[in-house]
Amino acid sequence: MTINLQTIATEHRNENTMNLDQMSSLEIITEMNREDALIASSIQPHLPNISKIIEYCIEAISKGGRIIYMGAGTSGRLGVLDAAECPPTFGVSPDVVVGLIAGGEG
Repeated sequence: MTINLQTIATEHRNENTMNLDQMSSLEIITEMNREDALIASSIQPHLPNISKIIEYCIEAISKGGRIIYMGAGTSGRLGVLDAAECPPTFGVSPDVVVGLIAGGEG
């Protein structure tokens, strides 16, 4: 599968934040808040598919499957962090949700 990054909005520079270095702290957090407000409306059309994914994960785990986060850099660290939170938060075994980080030795 080939993904064209030019068609993904999150992979482009944000025109509204091109001059962050020239903004006051109030302007920066106002812009951050404005951008954050766009999230809910961007996700809303995808809720049916997100729900399906959740149901697939529940089914897979109930049949002995696992969720495995894989990433490099920050995405890998966030996956490991989320996986580490699952046993105390949801009472699952540590091998049910696993985080893997690319790179390193071995």
